[in-house]
Amino acid sequence: MNKIGCILLLVISNLAFAQEVYYHPSNQSIYTFLDEFANLGVIDINTTVKPYSRTFIAQKLNVIRESEYPLNKRQQAELDFYLKDFNKELHEDKNFDKRFDILYYKDSLFPFSVNAILGAEYFMNDSGRFYHRWNGAEAHAYVGDHFGFYASLRDNHESEFLAKEDFLTRRMGANYKYVDGGGDYSEMRGGLTYSWDWGSFGVVKDHFIWGNNYHGANIFSGRTPSFAHLKLNLKPAKWFEFNWVHGWLVSEVIDSASSLTFTNAYGTGQRDIMFNKYLAANLFTFIPFNRFYISAGNSVIYSAGGPQLQYLIPVMFYKSVDHTYNATDKSGRNVGQNSQMFFDISSRNIKKVHLSATLFIDELSTSRIFNDTVWNFWSLKTSMRITDLIPNTFITAEYTRTMPLNYKHHIPTTTFESNGYNLGHYLMDNAQEIYLAVQVKPVKTLSLKMAWMLAQKGKDYDELGGSRLGNPFMDTVEWENKSLALQARYQVINDGYLFVHYLYSNITGDLDKYTPPMYHGKQNTISFGLNFGF
Repeated sequence: MNKIGCILLLVISNLAFAQEVYYHPSNQSIYTFLDEFANLGVIDINTTVKPYSRTFIAQKLNVIRESEYPLNKRQQAELDFYLKDFNKELHEDKNFDKRFDILYYKDSLFPFSVNAILGAEYFMNDSGRFYHRWNGAEAHAYVGDHFGFYASLRDNHESEFLAKEDFLTRRMGANYKYVDGGGDYSEMRGGLTYSWDWGSFGVVKDHFIWGNNYHGANIFSGRTPSFAHLKLNLKPAKWFEFNWVHGWLVSEVIDSASSLTFTNAYGTGQRDIMFNKYLAANLFTFIPFNRFYISAGNSVIYSAGGPQLQYLIPVMFYKSVDHTYNATDKSGRNVGQNSQMFFDISSRNIKKVHLSATLFIDELSTSRIFNDTVWNFWSLKTSMRITDLIPNTFITAEYTRTMPLNYKHHIPTTTFESNGYNLGHYLMDNAQEIYLAVQVKPVKTLSLKMAWMLAQKGKDYDELGGSRLGNPFMDTVEWENKSLALQARYQVINDGYLFVHYLYSNITGDLDKYTPPMYHGKQNTISFGLNFGF
């Protein structure tokens, strides 16, 4: 091939990668697969921010395929399995071993996929029997060289409420509609993205996760019902990455002045209007050398008549911006917003080992740092995963400690929440968790996992009132969960799973507030199910 032809091929190849749609983190298998090869040093990825795009995943799978690393039988089989899906992003034609899709169309302008979403999980324990079922559809498409579109709609029914706002569980939050003793809820996700070779911008309604973790992030956990947000990602240099979001949250605080009463042929009624609530957050990630990531960022929750321009500037330190525009009024009363800072360090410099630490700071005063009677409000998570030290085996250890009143705020319209669900760690404030797990993948797409967890929560000082300073960490244990879980999950076809799960749990303390009734006390819970899509 002549030089001009080589240049054209390179340009076309780069343009093919300048498109993206986001691949939801609930489909954990591909994330675990990429994490494995990052820990082995085959690929280098920033795991601080999720979800990844389909194009990003495809690129990394291609790096693994082209690498000289000697894949074992299971790894090679899984790589071939995932490429049945992600070769859609790598091949300009349809001449490859492709996964099953309900509908797949591709030409030079418009690749398009549609699939159904179906799933059910059935639970049994001493409290009775209950279930969760869901159904819907999802689609994604690319147009031209830069535009991506995706949509996912899923209707859900739970025979018992499993994820109310105060329940201390990692299950996805829901805006429930009460039906037959249980609840229905709908989750619509999707977006439009524009991408180029060193960045992307999206208008999306989806979940996102910030902070390295294997059992619940403590910056943004992605556990709230999805909310609309603007999303910017920039990678202008090998050593630097920037992420920013501006989100439209759900306050669930009624604005009585804007609410209205009306009368029509059906009688008199009222329409309640909620206060507007917004999130702005950024994250600067520096990569001083391969497989070592240092991230720092900040966020603000604010409530106003509409989005404010100062919080739409991606690179701001929002606490300082808030001091300019709000802070205190002339009488000294606080009229400011709710700001946070966070830091994350991730290292894969020891082969087969991933070490990370994440610090979330809700309130910081230098005068408290060396004062043993008052404390700052922060949450710290440390994680370690050892990969393939024993072939096809993953060992995980994680500890999380969150100080009293972290994630809390005294103004209802600027709490660190959406739809009443905490944006951060699922245990919220004044809590700690120890998590240990061993996962084995003996054959292609089969995962066997054993996990032990101790989760504890202290007093809810926000509910008790009184001084917000000097509240001791965990002086009493108000709620505790000791559990041992065994799980088997097998991906039969791409996005099609069979699973069975056994959970021994001993949950004590303030059960009515923090725990679904079916899990009160000592329980042996068996669940099983299947799903196609997420």
